[in-house]
Amino acid sequence: MDIDAMSRGPGAAGARRGTARAIAAVALAAGLGGAGTLVTSAEAARAASATTAATTEAALSASALAAAAAPRAAAASGSAFAAGGAAFAAGARPVNCRRVKCVALTFDDGPGKYTDALLRSLAAYRARATFFVVGQNVAAYPGIVRRTHAAGHEIGSHTWSHPDLTKLSAAAVRSQFARTDRAIRAAIGITPKLVRPPYGAFNATVRSQAGRPVVMWSVDTLDWRYRNSAKVARKAIKAVRPGSVILFHDIHPSTVRAIPKVLKSLSKRGYRFVTVSQLFGGDPPRVVYGRG
Repeated sequence: MDIDAMSRGPGAAGARRGTARAIAAVALAAGLGGAGTLVTSAEAARAASATTAATTEAALSASALAAAAAPRAAAASGSAFAAGGAAFAAGARPVNCRRVKCVALTFDDGPGKYTDALLRSLAAYRARATFFVVGQNVAAYPGIVRRTHAAGHEIGSHTWSHPDLTKLSAAAVRSQFARTDRAIRAAIGITPKLVRPPYGAFNATVRSQAGRPVVMWSVDTLDWRYRNSAKVARKAIKAVRPGSVILFHDIHPSTVRAIPKVLKSLSKRGYRFVTVSQLFGGDPPRVVYGRG
């Protein structure tokens, strides 16, 4: 499938509509934060074990942004990376976002061939993030989802095939979420607790069929439009505030190349990188940064 077309459609108007909803953001409730739900040692161990079966896929994904290495060496590297991520997840400590500056980095439309490179960048800064994955991509790359989960990141639903949900019937919306839930459960054994509607387009029907918090964003990097790493990084760094939810797409190599600069700059400013659920102390509102 044409991933770039999926990211842009149904056109700039849809993207602007989603951005407009995001700009009309609700204020964060007083007293954000608290300890988020962390991956347990048992979950991390199971996820790390599951990645062993996906060694070849890990090798291909891990080398996506670098010169191709020998397949055997790349496979070993992918296995070591997954095991290291699991160890980090098992030993991670809760973050109290009342006491420190927190920001939630979120990545849409994956998993894809650049996601493993992104995971390495996040691991270097002990950063957590939330990945809103497309169900059909989960089915295609289950090993990447397992590695993402094993590294302590949060997995949310971004529907099965990335349609504008406001144009679908209630039954069709329900099917989009249900198929994605099944794919994620097959990969990592859990049902996602958060959803993000494609293009930021949602209504009362979408909310009711989602049955869980609908997560928008407060900072839109427009990385799908501006395939320029420096520009994407500048936009994220300039617009961030404590409690921000920043929108990225890990299907674009330019975005993945921008993340080390974002992490380095915000770390120097004292930010901690948390999942969306951690940002809200494990209890996000019905609609996050959007019109309810």
